[in-house]
Amino acid sequence: MQPIIMAAIMAFMMTGFVTWLNLGITPDFMLQWAKAVVMAWPLASVAAFVAGPLAPKLTQRIVKAVHGAES
Repeated sequence: MQPIIMAAIMAFMMTGFVTWLNLGITPDFMLQWAKAVVMAWPLASVAAFVAGPLAPKLTQRIVKAVHGAES
């Protein structure tokens, strides 16, 4: 359930920002934003489920590489 909620928050925020960048504040801004969220949320959910297990592993590799370079 967490990836779905996280994806919803990310889709909501990102589509709002990108819609604003592309259109500005127009009379139909909210409608266009809502359409973008509906389109983005499913893809964001899939991405969250795929990236969820990979993110900690990748983070560990990056941290090891950074700390290994400091030694």
